Amino acid sequence: MGSNCLLRRPFIFVLLLLFTICHPSTATSLPQAAPSQRHNGLSYINRLLNLPFAWSSKKSRKNLNQWLDTHPNLLRNLRRYENEVVIRFNVSTNAHEAALRKAIDQMLLDVWDFTDNYTDVRIEARRIRPLMGILPPSLHDNHFILIPDLARLVAATYPSDASSHSIVQPPSNGRGITPANDIPPPKRRGVDDMFFHDYQPLSVINSWMKLLDSMFRGRGLVRMISIGKSYEGRDIPALRVGIPASSAAPDSSDGPKNTILITGGIHAREWISSSTVNYVAWSFIRSIDEDPMIVKILENFDIVFVPVLNPDGYEYTWDVDRLWRKSRQRTKMQYCPGFDLDHAFGYRWDATQHQTEPCSESFGGYQPFEAVEAAQLADWAKNETDNGVKFVAYLDLHSYSQQVLYPYAYSCAVRPPNIENLQEVAMSLAKHMRLSNGEVYTTTSACEGAVASAGDGTNAERVRVEAGGGSAIDYIFHELGARYSYQIKLRDTGSYGFLLPSEYIIPTGEELYQAMKYLGDYLLGNNGHESWDSARVGEQQSEQTTLVAEEDEDIAELRRRRRRRCIGCT
Repeated sequence: MGSNCLLRRPFIFVLLLLFTICHPSTATSLPQAAPSQRHNGLSYINRLLNLPFAWSSKKSRKNLNQWLDTHPNLLRNLRRYENEVVIRFNVSTNAHEAALRKAIDQMLLDVWDFTDNYTDVRIEARRIRPLMGILPPSLHDNHFILIPDLARLVAATYPSDASSHSIVQPPSNGRGITPANDIPPPKRRGVDDMFFHDYQPLSVINSWMKLLDSMFRGRGLVRMISIGKSYEGRDIPALRVGIPASSAAPDSSDGPKNTILITGGIHAREWISSSTVNYVAWSFIRSIDEDPMIVKILENFDIVFVPVLNPDGYEYTWDVDRLWRKSRQRTKMQYCPGFDLDHAFGYRWDATQHQTEPCSESFGGYQPFEAVEAAQLADWAKNETDNGVKFVAYLDLHSYSQQVLYPYAYSCAVRPPNIENLQEVAMSLAKHMRLSNGEVYTTTSACEGAVASAGDGTNAERVRVEAGGGSAIDYIFHELGARYSYQIKLRDTGSYGFLLPSEYIIPTGEELYQAMKYLGDYLLGNNGHESWDSARVGEQQSEQTTLVAEEDEDIAELRRRRRRRCIGCT
């Protein structure tokens, strides 16, 4: 109970200090819009924060978004977003996928998401007609506007000085996520939930990590480390969480432990990924004195949490452009900076035109590891393995689409040697995430683009919406030997996309926390059974018996196939 006692007093003080810095109590009025930008006496930002959002606080609307008040570059970008929408294309054939890919490359459009059922594209409203002009007629009727008012959603993601807020309706006819007022409030376990009430800027995340380091380093539980430096010279901090082999000497070690690595923030605009890494780290730390399963996991494994692998891009989303995706590294084209870090790793790096166009959102560089942050992670991980560390699992968090993806990303024609194990664990990760809050996560190979298969039963290569070479999960799986490597795309499935409201930080974090507990238990050889809370799961299974049974049958079949293939194996 030592850590719980420690949380009650100094932790409250420091957290309140952090939030005083993050959310100043003294608010100035928002910049006045020019007469041409006013409507019924309301400024542009006040109009953005009108319907469909209803804020429960009775404070003046002029104080709703402190961050926007002090960042004029953001205000200018919000006006640009006012004319942008997100379109969802229902893509069902290889020909449709190829045509859409060609149009996206030609118009340099921003692909938000692609699955085996759909592709989401961000576009200015005035460019919709030219886009349709180069697409086949069969696609003209297979699309709809998913997010009609992008600027309003962007404005709502920045922190507010209101004590609480809620969304009364999703912006897209309820597609993709349960409305916030239909979700039971998460169990409050202390003042730490304040940190997860809003998305946090980089400075506050770094302060939070330093605080955890200072509080728990003495017990040998937490150590803040640096993965390296970003292109602009920022630290890439991480938390190494684990229980030392010798409790008598917390700072000593009998040798490196097997390690689980979890990263977020590879794509700057995917704020929920960074918040979720922080939430899971904190959940493991605060459960050490409460949950024997967590103790077993942390006695056997160190977990390295990297919440923001792309700090330059993340900072840019807070100061200038909320929807910035890439890093901020200079390219050969002055007006198109930034690298897509998830196309910059060295394994099967793909020098296709799609990846080597600097203005593309998927630009991976002109050669492998040209992106500084990708090279820093790889160098750090390689140094760890050279010093005896074995990476047993890797989770790379992204948004959105609620999917668990396994290698390979670079090709559908090649299958990993342990494909059945990867599929089995992916299904179980998805199941434990669903059992947390009822949200369905699907599983598939990371290579899949907008079409599930070529339709002819072969593994032939095909044109894809986004090239898959140079991904982090492929590199760490193949080059560093992490047998269980996954990219997990968190909430939602499109109603908010990258602009998931802060109400969903804690529920999403809880989903991944339950999945991580299962994964740790599985790696201990228990196949997830010891971490099973039978009372809680039994209650939830009564509502989801059919889905659970179907997935259990799939997993059992995978195990039978693996046993048949391994008869006589050494």
